[in-house]
Amino acid sequence: MNAEYKTNLAPIADETATGQVKEIFEDTTAKLGFTPNMYRAMANSPGYLSTYLHGYTAFREASGFTAQEQELIFLVISGANGCDYCTAAHSMIADKVAKFDPDLLAAVRAGESLADTKLQALAELTSRLFETRGMINKTDAQAFLNAGYQENQILEIILAISVKTLSNYSNHIFHTDIDQAFEDYRL
Repeated sequence: MNAEYKTNLAPIADETATGQVKEIFEDTTAKLGFTPNMYRAMANSPGYLSTYLHGYTAFREASGFTAQEQELIFLVISGANGCDYCTAAHSMIADKVAKFDPDLLAAVRAGESLADTKLQALAELTSRLFETRGMINKTDAQAFLNAGYQENQILEIILAISVKTLSNYSNHIFHTDIDQAFEDYRL
């Protein structure tokens, strides 16, 4: 899904990247083998790109969630925001890196109930935090905690929502082209 409005800002190319953006592009290409189109769009505001990457890295490294749980969170949020780009990207990561079972990936992408009760509790709280703008009730929180999660992980989900808001919204206004690496996971 894209916004009706499409920005006139062009994605930043390697040849025109300077300073912090150039460093980010070089580091990303060294790690991934390419710089995602989303980063090129975000680079029109170096602070935006830097803020996104800082939050994303903090979530990945210190959230206390497994790789599978992290992808579940990102997929739930990207789906709720209607971001085709991030849904494709996180579907590929869920499949190739987090090793989702194909049925689990299909269920998460479709917003269906999950057979794994702990993952279902995580998906439900993520959705509730998103839908209520953080105004969850005691029942929402208790179901999450009863599934075996920790209270500080509620903050980590909010961090993920913040990070995905940055990426999903910029993709909406840029109409970001899905990178070839994620193409097989297009909705």
